[in-house]
Amino acid sequence: QVQLVESGGGLVQAGGSLRLSCAASGRVFSNYALGWFRQAPGKEREFVAAISRSAGSTYYTDSVKGRFTISRDNAKNTVYLQMNSLKPEDTAVYDCAASAVGYAYIPKNSREYDYWGQGTQVTVSS
Repeated sequence: QVQLVESGGGLVQAGGSLRLSCAASGRVFSNYALGWFRQAPGKEREFVAAISRSAGSTYYTDSVKGRFTISRDNAKNTVYLQMNSLKPEDTAVYDCAASAVGYAYIPKNSREYDYWGQGTQVTVSS
């Protein structure tokens, strides 16, 4: 069992930045690939970014490439999502998730993830 707790959400103006954190407890953190998803009101959950167990590979959805950066600190059992140049369309509840997959694999589908956090709200005003 892995428990995930997100933090760092809030209200920011367009063009601003936020850094989301997701702290994990339970099983060995480095055994899991980690991802961030988001869900806006009235929309389906959307993949945002993911990082492999090795931290050697990352993957982003096209709409956030060049603006968002995912990273992980296995010593602190934490994954981060640095979000720059935020846009109103980035407004959503952001969830982190953990997936017990192969060392270099990056899961992009929510069905590949085993554990989820409770979510943190990000609101970008225009």
